[in-house]
Formats: sequence, C-alpha cells, structure tokens
Amino acid sequence: MPDYALENAHGGRVAGVDEVGRGPLAGPVVAAAVMFLSGVPGVLADRLDDSKKLKPAVRQQLYDVLHTTPGILIGVGAASVSEIERYNILRASWVAMQRAVGRLPQSPELVLVDGNAAPDFGCPARCVVGGDAISLSISAASVVAKVIRDRLMTRLAQRWPGYGWERNAGYGTPIHRAALMADGISPHHRAAFGTVRRIMQASVSPSLPPERGAAIMLNNS
Repeated sequence: MPDYALENAHGGRVAGVDEVGRGPLAGPVVAAAVMFLSGVPGVLADRLDDSKKLKPAVRQQLYDVLHTTPGILIGVGAASVSEIERYNILRASWVAMQRAVGRLPQSPELVLVDGNAAPDFGCPARCVVGGDAISLSISAASVVAKVIRDRLMTRLAQRWPGYGWERNAGYGTPIHRAALMADGISPHHRAAFGTVRRIMQASVSPSLPPERGAAIMLNNS
C-alpha cells in the first residue's frame, strides 16, 4: 500500500502527479495533481492505491472524498487527440501533467511524478517508478485522473456508440477493434497510432466523415 514517506521526507508542499490514457486508441490523455496541505486523512490513507487496482465504485468514493475534504488541492489537465498526434503520446502526457500542476491553487515545492521521466514544472521534480503504489499523493492523483477520463469517455460514447467506450475507455478491446473494422475511425481516434493504422489498413469499410472542429469539454465536477 502507498504511504506518505516521500512527502514527509521533503517537509514542504509536495504534489503527486499521474496521468491516465497513454495506451488507449481513442480519447485524450488526462493528468491530475494532488497536494495534501495537512497530511492525508485516515479515511484516504487506508484506502488509496493505484487506481487500476480499485473497483470503479471505490474510485468514485475516493474521488468524492478528495474533492470534499478541506486541505486537499487538486489540479487537472488534459492533452487532446490532436496534441497527441502533434507531440507524440509521451510529450502530450507531459503537457497534461504541466497543465494539472499549473492549475493547483498553490504552487508545489516538489512534484512527485509516476514514471521514470518528467517535464519541467518550474520547481524540483522527482520520478517514482510505480509511484501510484508507493506515494499517497500520486495514488490520489491517479484516482482523480482515472475517474475524470472514464467519465469523459462515457460521454463521448453517447455521441459515438458502437465502440464500447463506456466500458473500455478507448482501449483496444475486441469490441472496439471490431467497430473500427466495421465503421471506421471517429474524430476522437488516435489515427497516428500504429494499432489504429493497421486496423484501418485491414478494413475495407470507409472511414466516418471527419469532424476536426469538434471540441472536447473537460468537466471535472
């Protein structure tokens, strides 16, 4: 289980940052930054973990507690599909992380980043491989980012049914791949991804008409 040892060792304002959505075939990448101003309440310290290990209902409960407990600062950022295609997925993830940290109500003195590389946050950063299972700040950020991105993909699924985004969040499940073969790509697919290109090259179905002007509204309420 994650703990607060890395944050306590620093002693100042420490933000944990994590992203969700590097692997899917569709949708944006979403990042969150979480900073505990007065330590982690017991109700969170006992339950927070890597968001992938938590059931959806538990993630939602933790998300609600994080947003309603005083002394917890949260920032959220995203990088769109067009930015993913422009920068590549790694750099787009960094853009989302920078935006998340920039939207914290207070600037951190140190940023703990899940992974082995980090962008420039304008303050010191420390990379923590497997950080969402080590640092409570990072695990909290992973929960926030996961809940928000899943909500967004569920909303997009209402406009683009058939791909199963409300269940697979844009990952390349058999249902999603079959829909790509049958119906082509949507404006929210990452057309530059090799997996998407290969599926489309193997398909004889025409692509859906592009709607490149479509905008994604990120609602983290």
